[in-house]
Amino acid sequence: MVKVITWLPLVWVVQACASSSAADIDSAAAKVEADFPQCIVTFADKARSEGISEETIKTHLQNLQFVRRVIELDRQQPEFTQTFAGYFNQRVTDWRVMKGRQLLTEHRQFLQELLQKYGVPPQYLLAFWGMETNFGGYKGKMPVLDSLATLACDHRRSEFFTQELITALKLSQRYGFPASEMRGSWAGAMGHTQFMPSAYASYAVDADGDGKADLWNSVEDALASAANFLHHLGWQRNERWGREVRLPAGFDYRLLGDKQSLAQWQQLGVTDANGQPLPQTEMLATLYLPAGHSGPAFLGYDNFDVIKRWNRSDFYAISVGHLADRIVGASKLVKAPPQQPRLSHQQIKALQQRLNELGFDTGKPDGILGSNSRNSLQAFQVSKGLVADGFPDKQTFKALGLN
Repeated sequence: MVKVITWLPLVWVVQACASSSAADIDSAAAKVEADFPQCIVTFADKARSEGISEETIKTHLQNLQFVRRVIELDRQQPEFTQTFAGYFNQRVTDWRVMKGRQLLTEHRQFLQELLQKYGVPPQYLLAFWGMETNFGGYKGKMPVLDSLATLACDHRRSEFFTQELITALKLSQRYGFPASEMRGSWAGAMGHTQFMPSAYASYAVDADGDGKADLWNSVEDALASAANFLHHLGWQRNERWGREVRLPAGFDYRLLGDKQSLAQWQQLGVTDANGQPLPQTEMLATLYLPAGHSGPAFLGYDNFDVIKRWNRSDFYAISVGHLADRIVGASKLVKAPPQQPRLSHQQIKALQQRLNELGFDTGKPDGILGSNSRNSLQAFQVSKGLVADGFPDKQTFKALGLN
């Protein structure tokens, strides 16, 4: 058995750092703004070295603008963590299910062609589309080149965003995208499928045959690009994402995160959410409890891991998988996500500090409940005879002597 607990942040939407004070944000923004003119000169030199034309440099780089709001969004972190119920219920909605079913009918032939070519079933492509931009309803309004230039001029991740900016310029040059139309998220994600420029350059497909891969304006290009991306991420043809399951009474929660075959999980008393036996196969699956033992349980298969290569959030992967199931007729979760209190980052930081004091090493307290913290929390729960699900519930806080 391999322990693979992974409670990780987003992959394409670049994660923000720990919350900064207003003074820190002001200081960071002032420095980036002061450095911006020289950064443009550096960007131009790098662009030339990578074969970008003088016309593109003149058209785009000389008109780049510093965007203070991008620095603010990059530095800010919500005061409270989001619960699974809050995340899931906002994203897997009846409207999205019905819209997904409508679009499944509307694009059925094309989606079947993508299935044959890339091996990704239609409902998953629609689920990603729904999750990323509400089926194209909101693709972001920030000027991508300005956002990328602002982040590239910030010392924190300058190298990464400089390359993304150069790649975005290459895309504009290749396809003739004007800067005014290149709009997306504050971190530079673009189009129906919210690809960063590097993903756009590597995986975007011209599916409608107009000579360019246009993820803003072509649904066909966007869906084909998503299928191509997932194929290269390792999507397993003819396999599903995972499933909701039911755990037996007295289940050993130390198995959380173990990767075992479905046959082994069945031997441990795990069943389908409706109580039916799991398939008797050697397909490997990992157990997830996004809301702790009081919430729904899930087994994630290889394709669950693929979804997390798109966005490294368990919440996201479960939501995509279940939305896909609902689009093709599945019922709602058997066990609805429970309403739980939102914990502040200060509460999580206090929990980490207390665990460290007790000898359960979480690393430097940062207010983010990552894999180290959950593993340490689980070890503490085992030591106290609590349900060892690695989830910070009221009983665990009480045992730690915290409010």
